[in-house]
Amino acid sequence: MKQFSIVIAGGGSTYTPDMLEMLCLVREHFPLRRVVLYDNDAERQEHIGRFGEILYREYYPEAEFVYTTDEETAFTDIDFALVQIRPGGLKMREMDEKIPLKYGVIGQETCGPGGFAYGMRSVPAMIELVRAIRRWSPEAWILNYSNPAAIVAEATKRVFPDDFRLINICDMPISIMDIFCPLAGGRKRTDVEPRYYGLNHFGWFTAMYDKKTGEDVLPEILEKLKRGNCDDELGFSGKNDAYWNFTFKHLEKMVQDFPHSLPNTYLQYYLYPQTMVSHTDPNYTRANTVIDGREKRVKAYCDEIMSLGKIRGTKFDLDRKYSAGSHKNADGEFESATIAHNDAHATYIVELAMSIAYNQNEVFLLMVENNGIVPNLSDGMMLEVACRVGARGGEPLRIQPAGTFEKGLLEGQYAYEKLTVDAALEGSYQKALQALVVNRTVVDTDLARRILDEYIAVNGEHFPVLK
Repeated sequence: MKQFSIVIAGGGSTYTPDMLEMLCLVREHFPLRRVVLYDNDAERQEHIGRFGEILYREYYPEAEFVYTTDEETAFTDIDFALVQIRPGGLKMREMDEKIPLKYGVIGQETCGPGGFAYGMRSVPAMIELVRAIRRWSPEAWILNYSNPAAIVAEATKRVFPDDFRLINICDMPISIMDIFCPLAGGRKRTDVEPRYYGLNHFGWFTAMYDKKTGEDVLPEILEKLKRGNCDDELGFSGKNDAYWNFTFKHLEKMVQDFPHSLPNTYLQYYLYPQTMVSHTDPNYTRANTVIDGREKRVKAYCDEIMSLGKIRGTKFDLDRKYSAGSHKNADGEFESATIAHNDAHATYIVELAMSIAYNQNEVFLLMVENNGIVPNLSDGMMLEVACRVGARGGEPLRIQPAGTFEKGLLEGQYAYEKLTVDAALEGSYQKALQALVVNRTVVDTDLARRILDEYIAVNGEHFPVLK
């Protein structure tokens, strides 16, 4: 069986330890000869790299493990690049969120003005990274998680139009399936095959087919959500995260108001912007929660393992941890098997790599150019849809025409995404202003200008020069 070489670009990410552990867990099914962490921030990557050395020494000694800031070392002769970069880091995310909230506008990582600012940083950084990977490994598969994924996908489509080995994905729809599929007779995500369409963080499930019977179980899920109080069955209030507790509960309201499909949770920012602003502390946003929560938790995890010098036989032992899985503890609180407390993130991207490597033709949600997949939407739109994935990449599964409501929302959002990419690639202040005005969370031109000017001031060299 072929042994693969993988690089994780954004090696200092708090999601990297889970990816490293997941690759260990599937080593018999997806053997590796080399695993590399790459980051342009050596200090941030250091503690995760040292954790990885211990992990791979004990669980995967046959695979070479390296962490580096050197592009040639990282990208030479690789089969897969798993990409999760965040230009500007969490400190800039904090500014992305807090600046619009000063004006009573949505302050969120990927939605509204925050997504615009993040996109302006991510577009040039992602283009530079793809070019570097292609310089050293022209045939490698690039599987990208980097946000804002819709804007990144629009940009990479333009700059690398023929690169079918560059695939943009997101784990949020998968997390939604993990949470809500049990409403259909206790099914798991892996029991169903989804149908979904939209832009990233801006889409809807239209069906979920049982893999054994072919039955569409989505109507059963929607009916229970319409009745409400699904927490009794799902137990997501046991999660130690008030934001996600509110978000999953809010999904019930979205289904009650728009009952014909299951929306992506991020649509709450576009359908209920006033509610979401009122539920956000302008002085302590989601970025602060991540900095004080996941960042510290992952660092403490790595640091404790480094102090022990081992994982086997300790409370961190992979066999012990993952055999228990994600569960409720004795206090009724949710405990995830993963360090980042995101059960989908590492699993999904590794599953995708395996489907490509072994031509498994499993169904995944990918971002692909529309070109008639949804016949009444713009052909160039980078839709997130179900695709059957094998050795030649993803083959999209066609979807029925979008309804008037969904089409109106999607075309407006796509105009915003196109203008954002225009602004980043052309260095156009006018296009940047237009993008924010078109975004349905902003609308007002004077407001958009104030937000834009503050973003330019705080981002400095992280932003393209806008003229």
